[in-house]
Amino acid sequence: MVQITLPDGSQREYPGPVTVAEVAASIGAGLAKAALAGKVRLAGEAAGVGKVVDTSYSMAGHSVLSIITAKDADGLEVIRHSAAHLLAYAVKELFPEAQVTIGPVIENGFYYDFAYKRPFTPEDLAAIEKKMAALAALDEPVTRRVLPRDEAVAYFKGLGEHYKAEIIGSIPAGEDVSLYREGKFEDLCRGPHVPSTGKLKFFKLMKVAGAYWRGDQKNEQLQRIYGTAWASKDDLQNYLTQLEEAEKRDHRKLGRELDLFHIDEHSPGTVFWHPKGWTLWQEVEQYMRRVYRDNGYQEVKGPQILDKALWEKTGHWDKYRDNMFTTESEKRDYALKPMNCPGHILIFKQGIKSYRDLPLRYGEFGQCHRNEPTGGLHGIMRVRGFTQDDGHIFCTEDMILAECTAYTTLLQKVYADFGFKNIIYKVATRPAARIGSEESWDKAEAALIDSLRASGCEFEISPGDGAFYGPKIEYTLKDAIGRQWQCGTMQVDFSMPERLDAEYVGIDGARHRPVMLHRAIVGSLERFIGILIEEHAGALPTWLAPAQVLVLNITDAQADYAKEVAKTLQNQGLRVSLDLRNEKITYKIREHSLQKLPYILVVGDKEKEAQAVAVRARGNQDLGVMPLEAFSQRILSDIARKA
Repeated sequence: MVQITLPDGSQREYPGPVTVAEVAASIGAGLAKAALAGKVRLAGEAAGVGKVVDTSYSMAGHSVLSIITAKDADGLEVIRHSAAHLLAYAVKELFPEAQVTIGPVIENGFYYDFAYKRPFTPEDLAAIEKKMAALAALDEPVTRRVLPRDEAVAYFKGLGEHYKAEIIGSIPAGEDVSLYREGKFEDLCRGPHVPSTGKLKFFKLMKVAGAYWRGDQKNEQLQRIYGTAWASKDDLQNYLTQLEEAEKRDHRKLGRELDLFHIDEHSPGTVFWHPKGWTLWQEVEQYMRRVYRDNGYQEVKGPQILDKALWEKTGHWDKYRDNMFTTESEKRDYALKPMNCPGHILIFKQGIKSYRDLPLRYGEFGQCHRNEPTGGLHGIMRVRGFTQDDGHIFCTEDMILAECTAYTTLLQKVYADFGFKNIIYKVATRPAARIGSEESWDKAEAALIDSLRASGCEFEISPGDGAFYGPKIEYTLKDAIGRQWQCGTMQVDFSMPERLDAEYVGIDGARHRPVMLHRAIVGSLERFIGILIEEHAGALPTWLAPAQVLVLNITDAQADYAKEVAKTLQNQGLRVSLDLRNEKITYKIREHSLQKLPYILVVGDKEKEAQAVAVRARGNQDLGVMPLEAFSQRILSDIARKA
């Protein structure tokens, strides 16, 4: 008898080997129809162990089984994986000479790379999507078979699929490979896949882009077709709506329209800030500077270029050298710093430190450089030159919990001031390639987990995603349209102070190593400002807006009064601009409304006589005429409340 344990703990017995599909059918017709795959582990194996398998997978021993449907995250992964194969099937049907290469699942969808003699057009994309729908409607079974490696190479060479043959040829000799067939199309794949093409109903092809074979620009360029696939029609439509909204909010588009910044080909991956954009930058930086000041941080500043030998000592050279900009002077090798940590240890080491000095908190708006590939650059969100609100806390082991707990509380307040209330917390634990003892990793991971519990935060564990020198908490923002942005971090590091010989004098008079906590709240200021622009769709809160008030006159007769109003508000610390052009007031209002200004003040003869202003708020709200003092109180209240 074969015994199968289900997620609710119930058990079922079968007279012999049984497939996932057969177990689902024995439970009920509805589940049999909904089943996409199964998650299986042998009885006695840890709950975290298990593999996702096809519904045709056969179990011959006592196993623990979860039936995967479209409602499960693993089910969505299987749908997208299978949709990539359906895409390749459709392309081969319409363009038989095209060669297939690879087609993985990516966030929110999938892609497949093709070699074809001419570029695919938008019309081709529409035809391919239509063919995918027709093939899915056939509800053809998806079946798996296994071939020896060399036999599989010969098989694909015989089909004229030379890229696929090359992929299989890189698999170690003697190994078997699995192939999946649907209708006339067969592809190399580890699986699993949906049981039949009819399970694929809600998908859309998005775009075509260039891609180099195996990601190497020395190789030939292929065509990458991107698609998205979802479990339901509503999920697909919600995603497409989100994309439309994201396009409206694109910080690159708004950066041009609002005259905030530009990226120039003469310095790829760095930002040219325009006056209004730099004003926004300064508001963010000065706010964070006050956070430093009010929470016990001492601001420091380190050099941009440090000797290669330092990066070798810390371990960064081995891990990041390909992403570091280097230079040479007088036969010494240097690197532009990709992070600020080693510099802060060098500052800490100046002079003797006592246990009474701890915790010692350094903060720096440190400019860093990383040699990101050109294809990975994205506006001001992913750049080569960026500034971090970087901080490092030097403390004793028994201070870690209190420091991490206080930091989470501080971070929550900062994010709320910028308009973010929804935060996702993850603890990233030790990676396979790491430095330091297992004991130190145990202590560090426990401290981070305990600090989040003490803060009352629900959190997830991300196994193996820690930095090479220590585990970390990742703080991820969820924005107005549901996207997630990982910004803040708190990392516990026992290793770098050891490697750079940092120490303090303890209460016992002996020398001890401090623990180093690496922390950033907004992370890259460039990226965070891009997130802010998109979160607020360019309509930044009054306290952040580069221009907070615009004063317009109706005719030249009010020009002097308009200047007086502007001067009064400027003296109150507000950012005010004037438009005294001899243009119709409706034209001026319409033109400036596109700049998403918080307030526009209009002054005519009546307003001049009453020493008042006609107030229009963003969103075409007419707030009527009010005394200038009343308006001042209103806007200053907005700013104080971060409204």
